[in-house]
Amino acid sequence: MVADATLARLLGGAPHLSVGILTADLGHLEDELRRLERADMVMVHTDVMDGVFCPMLTVGAPFVAAQRTSLLKDVHLMIDEPLEKIGPFVKAGADMITFQVESASNPHRVLRVIGDAANVNDPARGILRGIAVSPGTPLEVLPPLLDDVDYVLLLAIDPGWGGQTFAPSTAARVARVRELIAASGRPILLGIDGGVTKENIAAVAALGADVVVTGSAIFDGTPDVESNARLMRSRLEVPPPS
Repeated sequence: MVADATLARLLGGAPHLSVGILTADLGHLEDELRRLERADMVMVHTDVMDGVFCPMLTVGAPFVAAQRTSLLKDVHLMIDEPLEKIGPFVKAGADMITFQVESASNPHRVLRVIGDAANVNDPARGILRGIAVSPGTPLEVLPPLLDDVDYVLLLAIDPGWGGQTFAPSTAARVARVRELIAASGRPILLGIDGGVTKENIAAVAALGADVVVTGSAIFDGTPDVESNARLMRSRLEVPPPS
């Protein structure tokens, strides 16, 4: 089931922020989600890491299910061999499921499983199918998969390691993915994830992403979550060319 309505919504109003929730105060998850809603955010982003594909171990499907929110649940799987692990995230209410192309021996099959799944929040709108690509992975992995993809997420850092900065090579990679999407003739979202800060988000947005993922710039350990979110969104808005 193709998620046409969600895809059209996100393409029509791009660029959007997808806010990483793991740097929030997870002891007050509901309050943190309400702050994002009040700041008119659209998506909440959950990084699922298994300690196998990448070194960190984070959260799983129960955490996604615990997110009682009107925001789109954007789930990024950084886990080994996701094919048999999609079901619990579907049941948890994921609206978007993105997996690392490097993690799957049969990425085409994973995309088909996501595409066949019903969205438990609204069965009429399906689940967006995403592929994430790490900085060191050649972009030639994408063309054979683009017929079954709704979202390409380019990582600007290596998954699972803290303290990294935005990779300069990302700009050229974004331009190349834009070319590949245009050649496919399909409406496909392009996202950027990793190393996005208050200082660089305007430059990141100018690269041409539809979705920008950021977490610690909004949930920065202060009470200013809503003002941080509004500031980031204002800097995300790229003026049209004159």
